[in-house]
Amino acid sequence: METLRLEIVTPDGQIFANNVKSVTLPGSEGEFGVLPHHASLVSLLKTGVIDIELASGEHEIVAIDWGHAEIDEEKATILADGAVAIVGADDSEIAASINRAKKLIESMSDSDIAIAMAEAKIDAILKHKKY
Repeated sequence: METLRLEIVTPDGQIFANNVKSVTLPGSEGEFGVLPHHASLVSLLKTGVIDIELASGEHEIVAIDWGHAEIDEEKATILADGAVAIVGADDSEIAASINRAKKLIESMSDSDIAIAMAEAKIDAILKHKKY
């Protein structure tokens, strides 16, 4: 199976680096998906959720406030001003990650609809994730 290298970097450092099956990004003109061998592009990213599909088929999610993506056939690099990965070893750590992600999204968006959409996406992905 072909994969794409995904890196997510904030001013505090790299928060994700792995080969992935696909990634869905919150572009300024709407969400868009990236697969291996995607056409090269640079896109502005808005406040929202990055949905990462790992090679195993599992999903990981990262909430971002804003940033930009540089895509080429082999790699996707995301530079975000702020980001929170929804991860944890147990339910309390995951709940804390979710709260930080929701606060980040709420602090950057002036649209109740955008906030609700991002929160719904986080909830939907976590419902199907196995721990």
